[in-house]
This record gives sequence, structure tokens and C-alpha cells, in this order.
Amino acid sequence: MTAELRHLRAFLAIADEGSVTRAAERLRVSQPALSRTLRQLEAHLGVLLVDRGTHHLRLTAEGRTFRDKAALALAAVDDALDPVRLRNWPLRLGHAWSAFGRYTTPLLRRWKETCPDTPLELLRVDDRTAGLLSGRVDAALVRAPMLPEWSAGTLGEDLCAERLLDERRVVAVPSGSELARAEGPLTLASLAGHPVALNTVTGLTTLDLWPADIRPDPARTVRVANTDDWLGEIAAGNAVGVSTDATAEMHPHPGVTYRPLTGTDDVPLLLVWRAAPGHPAVRRLVTVAREVLSDGPSAAGGAPPGTG
Repeated sequence: MTAELRHLRAFLAIADEGSVTRAAERLRVSQPALSRTLRQLEAHLGVLLVDRGTHHLRLTAEGRTFRDKAALALAAVDDALDPVRLRNWPLRLGHAWSAFGRYTTPLLRRWKETCPDTPLELLRVDDRTAGLLSGRVDAALVRAPMLPEWSAGTLGEDLCAERLLDERRVVAVPSGSELARAEGPLTLASLAGHPVALNTVTGLTTLDLWPADIRPDPARTVRVANTDDWLGEIAAGNAVGVSTDATAEMHPHPGVTYRPLTGTDDVPLLLVWRAAPGHPAVRRLVTVAREVLSDGPSAAGGAPPGTG
């Protein structure tokens, strides 16, 4: 048997739905036909992709690996067959939050000036690789600690990365609060008695940032799934949060004051892309990003708001 796109779509539907029955309804095929398609794919690969028990369905280790490969392959096919993109092949740049910080607008403007025939699409994708591993983007701006293996510098043979800059950590506190009025930079110890808002989907901060003896109470942690909800909880006075100065630049909020945080390491911002095959303009993007950085902070609009 030769594997076809329908086999990939069938497997991804099963993986997404967690059920052959629901996947069959989604694809509008019969359950026996979908099960047969899955068996054909497994026979072709020579591995079991899905563990099907009486009361459960879950992906095997091989299935989890194949899910990412299948998603990437289908994304590439769908992109190649999109007639609109045949005229201008956009370069898709993903980010999970805050993009390139204060350099975002200068990057977009410089790209439009120097590469007018290749649109640069800035896409927010709420996953830890900003859509890169799923094939939704061609390159991604990623804060290194978001994936431990990336932070250690082991990206894998099929990925390339350029370290653009290091971002300072800041604290987001409710405006008008005692922390907002405190003199000087804040410390991890000064935050220990407060509930902490954590973005558990794409955030880089965890309670492990604090030493064990001053770690905030996990039971009081406020868990959110995106930057908007993170800001909302802080503005409402329900928590404080830790991020980088890029968030202060890109997400000013009347109910949130950003304060410098001392005693923590800076956060590397990486530009990551697939080695091959990939968009031919990615290398040019690296060059333009470097040019924008060389212009300095004054060209990008000065210091972040609300950090004093």
C-alpha cells in the first residue's frame, strides 16, 4: 500500500478527537472505514500508532512523533495548493506572545522596504513553538526557556536558530498596589507572598523560578491560557506576574504596572526555522532582524513603558 494524504488526515482526526467514532463523524465517513484506513497506515509504517483499549484511546510514543510529522506534511501540502500564495509567497513569522518586542514595528517596516515582493506575515500561535513544529509558520520568535531542550541548545538536526538578544525580566503588578508604589526594583522574595499568574500554555515563567525556600504557594497560583487573560487577572488585583520587557513594550495596560525584577537571569530570544526544505527568504529575515537591532533602541521607540 502507498500512503496517501487521506491516511494522514484520518490519523490526525483520530489524534485530535481522541475517538474513532468522533473522528469518523468529523470526516463524514463510517467508523469501520476509518478504522480500516488507520490499520492500513500502521501496516505501511510497521508500527502501532494508536493504543485502542476497551475504554480508552491514546497515541503510542510512535504515534505522538508521527502526529507532528503528519501535521507538518499536511500544512505544507495545503500551503502549496493554495492558489492565492502562488502569486506572492508570504514568509510566515510566528510568535506566542510579544513578537520582537520594541523591534517588531521596525522589523515589519524594514522588511516591507527591502523585500516588497515577499509579504511578511506576523502570526500569533498559542503553542510553545509558535506554530513552527506544526508547519503553520516558516520561522518563529521563541523565548528559549519555553522548551528545555531548546534552552540547552539542542534544537535537533532539522532546526536552525539565531540568538537575537537577551530580554530583561519584569514584574507585572496591579496599578495602585503597594508593589507598584515600592521604590527600586522588585525581587523574587518581595513577590513570594502574592498569588502568581502563570500562562500554562505559552508562558515561560513557572514557580521553579523562585528558590524553594521562598517559592509562592502553588495552591494560590492563578493559571491562564493566554496573555490577555494573564493581564486581566493582574489588573483585577488577583495576582502578580513575571515576564520580559518585551511584554511591557507590546502590552501596556491601564490596570497593570511593569516593574524591573532583579536577581534573575535574562531571557534569550531566538529566531528559529527549519533547515530544509523551507522558505528561501528566511536567511534574509535573519539579516533584516540583525539590521534592525543594530539601529539601537532609540530607533525602536525608546525604553519600555511603565518600568520605572
